[in-house]
Amino acid sequence: MTRLSVEMLAADAVEPITSAGHAQLGIAVLAGIAVIVLLITEFKLHAFLALTIGSLALGAFAGAPLDKTIASFTTGLGATVAGVGVLIALGAILGKMLADSGGADQIVDTILAKAGGRSMPWAMVLIASVIGLPLFFEVGVVLLIPVVLMVAKRGNYSLMRIGIPALAGLSVMHGLVPPHPGPLVAIDAVGANLGVTLALGVLVAIPTVVVAGPLFSRVAARWVDVPAPERMIPQRPSEDLEKRPGFGATLATILLPVVLMLSKALVDIVVDDPEHTVQRVFDVVGSPLIALLTAVLVGIFTLLRPAGFAKDRISGLVEKGLAPIAGILLIVGAGGGFKQTLIDCGVGRMVLEISEDWSIPALLLAWLIAVAIRLATGSATVATISAAGLVAPLAADMSTTHTALLVLAIGAGSLFFSHVNDAGFWLVKEYFGLTVGQNVKTWSVMETIISVVAGGLVMLLSLVV
Repeated sequence: MTRLSVEMLAADAVEPITSAGHAQLGIAVLAGIAVIVLLITEFKLHAFLALTIGSLALGAFAGAPLDKTIASFTTGLGATVAGVGVLIALGAILGKMLADSGGADQIVDTILAKAGGRSMPWAMVLIASVIGLPLFFEVGVVLLIPVVLMVAKRGNYSLMRIGIPALAGLSVMHGLVPPHPGPLVAIDAVGANLGVTLALGVLVAIPTVVVAGPLFSRVAARWVDVPAPERMIPQRPSEDLEKRPGFGATLATILLPVVLMLSKALVDIVVDDPEHTVQRVFDVVGSPLIALLTAVLVGIFTLLRPAGFAKDRISGLVEKGLAPIAGILLIVGAGGGFKQTLIDCGVGRMVLEISEDWSIPALLLAWLIAVAIRLATGSATVATISAAGLVAPLAADMSTTHTALLVLAIGAGSLFFSHVNDAGFWLVKEYFGLTVGQNVKTWSVMETIISVVAGGLVMLLSLVV
């Protein structure tokens, strides 16, 4: 979202579609979120429908005319999909290329061949972090589970000693580092600079994943000392391939969009002249759309062709990569509609005034709001989208770095204490063969550590940047 778009949203908040007071708006927000939570948790309604109905309920409780509420919702939905929809699609294609070509397996096997003993948990967190850059969390879990089970069984490791670092790497990437949907939507909502957010996100992610991964896995392995479950290890994608892409080419392809986006941020800082030729060039090649599109096109020649994919198979792979993200795009879009309804009802302005009256630091407030929504809905993405909509006005007077930190605070809060209303909770439980109690002691605590450590690092960074 451009700065102009953010200013337009701020203008909308100044002239809300309803003149309700703080008390009524507060009740409206709680009621709208309660409707979403109830529909998702009790009636098992899809998050897209729940967010849509919740947005209408929010407008109704705030006393807004129905036609204006609908207009706000559809405007927010369209703007959000326009802003991040293509990026999510390109990220999904790149992830599918990485998995089906055997590139992911090539990275896994190469790193594991050089690791052993005490270094194995560190190798697992490295693998998960690299693989997790272009992949959605659930896809990354499915892709890495065979490796986790295989390493734990063959090396006679505790499952938690190997599994927790892998899950931590995936979860941190999912919550803090674009081009994952949550961070992208938050960047779009608050008008943050993607390159700066990416750089600071990586800076926060490294110590966070070390603490929540290899270090916590020692404790988790004592709390829940279980071996890899005795069941058939799922087939890995590359087992049906005669050849795979090389390690160097695969790694370079994965990191290409990250390097391009970080380069743009660096040039913006060093050159600091919008009319300079170098900065104009990097403004193009380092934009998220071009960076991800470049990686996808390069991946055809570095991932798919070396794996023996013909032209028709490449086309089919792209189709298969896009199909699973339809639901994600709808959820993200509806979340954008909910955010716009919040802003147009004047909720954003209310949060701004409350933060000033109560002297709550904006980053802490953003983290707490994301935590509350995460605990209620179980969805990190829904928590990120909703929290970003609530705190977006706080970014109006922030510097570029603090706006980026606002995004990271939201992302950190969105990962807090995964429990029974989170699909990821059950995914991990079933794959690892754990009881609910064991899963809470390991997976849920790990997610909480990520949230608290990342949130704390964001607060510390805000004091020095």
